[in-house]
Amino acid sequence: MSEPRVFSVEEVEALIPSLSRIIGDQFLIQSEIERGIARLAETSGKVPRSLEQGPTDSAAVADLKRELRGRIDNYQRGWAKLEELGAVIKDPRSGLVDFYGRVAGRLVWLCWRYGEESLDWYHDLDAGFGGRRPLRGETRSQLLN
Repeated sequence: MSEPRVFSVEEVEALIPSLSRIIGDQFLIQSEIERGIARLAETSGKVPRSLEQGPTDSAAVADLKRELRGRIDNYQRGWAKLEELGAVIKDPRSGLVDFYGRVAGRLVWLCWRYGEESLDWYHDLDAGFGGRRPLRGETRSQLLN
């Protein structure tokens, strides 16, 4: 495996407007998918096992499935955009993403969640969200990229 890209706090903070826009769009698409599945279940009388068109699907059900497949494709592309920026998606439901960083020479996660205005947290690679620690002055001065 190649060495991951290591970010500075400034690099992640410069991405926050894009992260916020993309994740906000993701949340909208997610709710559209959920509403579409509910409409599909109501129209077909059951929650579908697949979004592929079946031989007994009505035209309305086929249209809803096609629409849902398109929305799911858009949703997957949105997360891929974040990964292209260097984000590691930790929790898509809350918009939690991490970036590799270094504190005092060791690799850590720089941790940001949708709605946060700046990058204020980090945690060890083996710690989760509950292990987040604040990026204070002393820690910020130890960050290397």
